[in-house]
Amino acid sequence: MRKRADFLAANRGLRIARPGFVLLARPNAGLGKRYGITVTKKVGNAVVRNRMKRRFRELLWDALPDEGLDHHDHILIGRDSGIERDFATMREELTVALARLAQGKGDPPRRRRTKGKR
Repeated sequence: MRKRADFLAANRGLRIARPGFVLLARPNAGLGKRYGITVTKKVGNAVVRNRMKRRFRELLWDALPDEGLDHHDHILIGRDSGIERDFATMREELTVALARLAQGKGDPPRRRRTKGKR
């Protein structure tokens, strides 16, 4: 996935947070299993972000064919601790997150920020 609108639409779907990443999933009206990766500048410089994206790509290529939801968009959002985490640990966390999504069990919605209060 490359269009911003697809990423924003997935943000309205189910969310599963893990120490190294956040997984978002949303039905995509019969377009098959698709994935997207987001790693912001908060995570690190370009070298760190690209390494993290390569790791995420490998995780998704390994997990989605068997464990991903059919006709859903899957988005992985990188977190600061994701670059240091062991690859096998992240693979297990992704397996658990995909199993929770298959059961329809997402994390509770995030609180909205209100203007003026912090």
